[in-house]
Amino acid sequence: MSFTPSYIKLFQNGELKQRAETVFQILQSCKSCPHNCEVDRTKDELGFCHSGVLPIVSSYTAHYGEEPVLSGTRGAGNIFFGNCNLRCEFCQNFEISQNWKVEREHEISSERLANIMIELQERDCHNIGLVSPTHFSAVILKSIYLAVEKGLSLPIIYNTNGYDSVEMLKFFDGVIDIYLPDLKYGDNQPAKKYSKIDNYFDGAKNAIKEMFNQVGDELVYDGDVVVRGLIIRHLVLPNGLAESEKVFKFIAEELSPHVHISLMSQYYPSNKASNDILINRTLRESEYEKAIEMMDKYGLHNGWTQEVGSSESYRPYFSEDRVNPFKN
Repeated sequence: MSFTPSYIKLFQNGELKQRAETVFQILQSCKSCPHNCEVDRTKDELGFCHSGVLPIVSSYTAHYGEEPVLSGTRGAGNIFFGNCNLRCEFCQNFEISQNWKVEREHEISSERLANIMIELQERDCHNIGLVSPTHFSAVILKSIYLAVEKGLSLPIIYNTNGYDSVEMLKFFDGVIDIYLPDLKYGDNQPAKKYSKIDNYFDGAKNAIKEMFNQVGDELVYDGDVVVRGLIIRHLVLPNGLAESEKVFKFIAEELSPHVHISLMSQYYPSNKASNDILINRTLRESEYEKAIEMMDKYGLHNGWTQEVGSSESYRPYFSEDRVNPFKN
C-alpha cells in the first residue's frame, strides 16, 4: 500500500492554510488546553505552561523506543517540545518539561520547525512524531502547512499527555494521522496530587473521545508500520495509583473494546518521585499482571505490553545529549 496523508488534500484545497491562520488567534487569549489560561501569548504573557508564542524544540531525532508499529526499522521522527501543561512528579522527561527558563533558550521559528520535519523525512524516518505538542499546537499547525509546501508527505503522530482542548483538536481533524495520547489516570484525585491538575481525567476523556471520533478504533498499516489510527498509552503506577481499572472501563464502554492500548510497565521514580513513599520504587510484576487482568476483564485485547523491569531501556538523558537523548 502507498499511503497518502489526508493533510495533502487539505493543503491542495486551501483548508490547511486557512486553519493555520485561524487557529493562531487562540494564542491571543490562550485556550490551547483545558487550563484556559486566557493569557495573550503573542505579547509574551505566560500561563501555566510558561511558554510564549514560539515553539520550543528541546530535541529531535530518529527514535526507536516507540511501539514497534511506530518505530519500525527506520525510527519515528520525533520532535520533543519543551515545557508542559502538566507537573507530573514522576515525569521521565522532566529535564525539558519542567525547566522553563532553560528551555525557552531553545525557542525556534515556525519556519525552522517546518525544516526539522523535512530533515527527519530526508533521514528516512517512518513518520513525524510531535511529542508533548499541546501547548504549541497552534503554531505547530502553521509549521505543518509550511512543511507540506516544502514536500512533507509522512504520517504525523500527535503524542500527547491527553490534557488537550477539544476545540484545538478539531483544527487537526484530517491533519493528524495517528493519535498517541496518554491516559495517565482514571480519576481526578491522583492527578491532582501527582500532576498538580484538578480535572485531568475529565479533560483527557473529552480529548480522547474527539481523537476517537476523528480516526476510529482501526489501525491502518503500510507494511508493518501504522499510518493511521488511535493508540492509547497507559503507564501502570505503583500501588494502583493510576486507577487503571477506571481507565479500561472508560475505553471499553465509552470508546470501543477494539481500541489499541499500549500498557506500559516502564515506571521508575524520576524527578520528585523519590520523595513520596507511594511512588519511590519501580513497578512490581504482580502490579503489572493485575493491570493486564483488568484489561482482559473489559474485553480489551488489542495492543502491546512491556517486560516488567524494562524501565532502564526507556530513560532519556536530555541534559547529557540533546541530539541522542535515548542513547539509540
